[in-house]
Amino acid sequence: MNRNRLHFNPLALLSLLALLAPVCRNTGMYGFLGFLVYLPYWRVLPDELFLLNLRRAATAAFLAQTLLLLAALPVCVLGLRQSVGAAFGVCFAAGVIWFSLHLSWLEWKEKRGQEE
Repeated sequence: MNRNRLHFNPLALLSLLALLAPVCRNTGMYGFLGFLVYLPYWRVLPDELFLLNLRRAATAAFLAQTLLLLAALPVCVLGLRQSVGAAFGVCFAAGVIWFSLHLSWLEWKEKRGQEE
């Protein structure tokens, strides 16, 4: 890995899309402010434990999102067809929230272990 390369987390840049909300008059774009949670990771140089925590959180979020989608799609297909898009949106949002909460919990657990 090249150590001279500038490391930054581009995921926090998604929060800039919320600035377009007043211009476009689309209140749904304010949801992008949720990506400000990733701002503390802007200049993190990842070590093995951080990458392991990311992998654990991403795997758990993917499984939760997939199981939720598998449960929601049959209900939507049998019910209203226009709610299938909403099911995908809700499952994606649930996956992102699950990832964020799980990663925060893993970091808290790691920090607590360092203090003891």
